[in-house]
Amino acid sequence: SQVAKTIMKFPHLMGSYSLEENLKPRVRWLKSLGLDDLQMAKTIMKFPNVMGYSLEENLKPRVQWLKELGMDDVQVAKTIMKYPRLMGHSVEENLQPRVHWLKELG
Repeated sequence: SQVAKTIMKFPHLMGSYSLEENLKPRVRWLKSLGLDDLQMAKTIMKFPNVMGYSLEENLKPRVQWLKELGMDDVQVAKTIMKYPRLMGHSVEENLQPRVHWLKELG
């Protein structure tokens, strides 16, 4: 099963993150962006550390930044599902300079 594969690949999910303080709130919030259960499972499989990121300091600011770039909720959800590591990158140090560079390219 997908759950068994996830536990075998990332056993720290079972002990490192609090169910009530980390896992449930992050899953609820990510689902509120439009991720369904299968997309959530894929996101966690790709980058389980996203479950440990702070909602206020990491996840929400990155989503807000993506929306400011012009993405709607569906596009944001797809972006997170495709590359969940994005949620850990610094906007100021990593993301914004790359967007600026892309804009310069035309």
